[in-house]
Amino acid sequence: MSDYDISTVDLTGDRYEVTQSLVRNKYAVRDDAGNVVLRGKQKMFKLKEEFPFVTGDGEDAFTVKAGGIMDVAGNYTITDAGTGEAVVVLDEDWSLFAENWTVRDPDTGEALATISSKNKVLEVLRHFVNVANLVPNKYEIRDPQGDHVGDIDGQFSLKDTYTVTIDDASDVPKEAVVAAACVLDALEDNA
Repeated sequence: MSDYDISTVDLTGDRYEVTQSLVRNKYAVRDDAGNVVLRGKQKMFKLKEEFPFVTGDGEDAFTVKAGGIMDVAGNYTITDAGTGEAVVVLDEDWSLFAENWTVRDPDTGEALATISSKNKVLEVLRHFVNVANLVPNKYEIRDPQGDHVGDIDGQFSLKDTYTVTIDDASDVPKEAVVAAACVLDALEDNA
């Protein structure tokens, strides 16, 4: 077990599908076999954004919580529900030209992975033209050395749906990347 694993979650595959419900920022995460491995939802009416997640069996898994009030470009801590410890921090590096997130160690701030939007032109358009939001988001996952290790690819569908693929996740915390896909979608919807 690595320092960045979540005690109640065992994501051993390399491909997951994240689907948002039609009504609100509620998410189901399925493995390759179609089994629900995580569920999460954004808590409503909170000054600080908060996303509690449970396992497919309904056991508390982890919570993603904003570091500040109405945090537009800030950090979100993933806390293990089993241990109460911070596992990683999702740090948004807001820019008009790209959506960039860094997955960091909560104590040292060391970068563990980066998640960046693939289409810079489309990201700029999203800030000015609402119709650009109809085109699914696509992100690339890189390890601290800058090597490609996976993707978060939005799909054309009625519900926001993302396929998360992690090619070589030996050092990239899967739970953080899957949670980031949900948080990215929720925050993009609110932007």
